[in-house]
Amino acid sequence: MKVILLKDIEELGKKGEIKNVADGYARNFLFAQNLAKPATDELIKQKELEKEEELVEAEQELKEIQELASKVDGLELETKEKADESGNLYGSINELKISELLKERGFKIKKTQIKILDPIKQIGEYQIKINLDHGLEAEIKIIVSEEAKQPQQS
Repeated sequence: MKVILLKDIEELGKKGEIKNVADGYARNFLFAQNLAKPATDELIKQKELEKEEELVEAEQELKEIQELASKVDGLELETKEKADESGNLYGSINELKISELLKERGFKIKKTQIKILDPIKQIGEYQIKINLDHGLEAEIKIIVSEEAKQPQQS
């Protein structure tokens, strides 16, 4: 009997797959536990259409991510931060700050996609790697310069 799995079942298959199983196993276990339903011709066609739609969506998503990667790759971002005389920043620049800098430029990149070993605590230039979905990567440059000091008023 052909069934469509409604949940992942160890040693049988994953959710949405169509499997051929014994009639008794299907009726007494899979249907009783609501783990599968009979695979009618109509349901099989519906599953095939859903798979095709998922493929089209995945291809579109891949194109969008490739476009984003090409726009972001090689981008230079500059930020001015407060620092002491020796170039040490009073704060630090982390993934969240870089994500916000990218958002200001119109790029929607999550802080979890930005890879830096340690927060930036010095004035200078830094190469930052961005890991995008589908295994794509981009590299940007962060230029950290000192914020102009305000003259103290007496």
